[in-house]
Amino acid sequence: MRVPKTTTFDLAAGCRPYLELLPDAVISHGTAARLHGLALPRRVAEEPLLHLSRSPACGPPRRRHICGHRLLLASNEVTQVYGLPVTTVARTWLDLAGMLSVEELVIMGDQIVSEHQRTFGTPRRPLVPLEELRDLVKHRSGVPKVRRSREALEYVRVGVDSPPETRLRLMLAKQADLPEFIPNVALLDEYGQPQVWADLGCPEFRTCLEYDGAHHLTPEQQARDHYRDLRTAELGWNQVKISRTDLTQGSSWVAAKVRRGLTMGGWTPSG
Repeated sequence: MRVPKTTTFDLAAGCRPYLELLPDAVISHGTAARLHGLALPRRVAEEPLLHLSRSPACGPPRRRHICGHRLLLASNEVTQVYGLPVTTVARTWLDLAGMLSVEELVIMGDQIVSEHQRTFGTPRRPLVPLEELRDLVKHRSGVPKVRRSREALEYVRVGVDSPPETRLRLMLAKQADLPEFIPNVALLDEYGQPQVWADLGCPEFRTCLEYDGAHHLTPEQQARDHYRDLRTAELGWNQVKISRTDLTQGSSWVAAKVRRGLTMGGWTPSG
């Protein structure tokens, strides 16, 4: 298959000729994740191979630029994307346990189960509800690396908006002395009405964390952030802002910033 070098690669179009040659094959693993729009590390998102799977009764697909697999798939584990047979979001996540680290699986898992309904914006619905993902993992004991999937699932949480928020949460989870921070926490006024939604929050010590990504640099967003900061303080919460630079400094650096905020809320290292 030849295309001009200046042409933007269309992944679905690139898969179609191979599926015409292998009509019993299904797009899976990293290629399925890309078609579903799932969060992937660069090494997988930009790999030059297409992942196709066939039944264990057949040989794995063997073609140039193809990484072939053999999968035993139930009928409800295959869906259609752009008219192509693709493993479902949940099954794709499960199969990627052999290619991704636990942290990378958690990042994708958070994206898959994310849902919230705030007092602003459009409600977010999960690609797969958390209980459905748990049920799939529970009943797929023969899938390679399923233990890694189960380990990752212990850390997956509902309500996360972005991969950096997941990385931040996992950094703090490694600090044994810190309390758990919950995603998408509502900061309530005296009437019990949500006024601010924090990226991560610890209600016990009224401390919340905000990840300030690149979109926070625009004048419009900075104005909204200023109002949020004032309202957060009025509601009696301690806010800790975490930047991309903070994340690159590592978990010890981030944890130190968070401990300072928690201390203002009455937290002590001994609990």
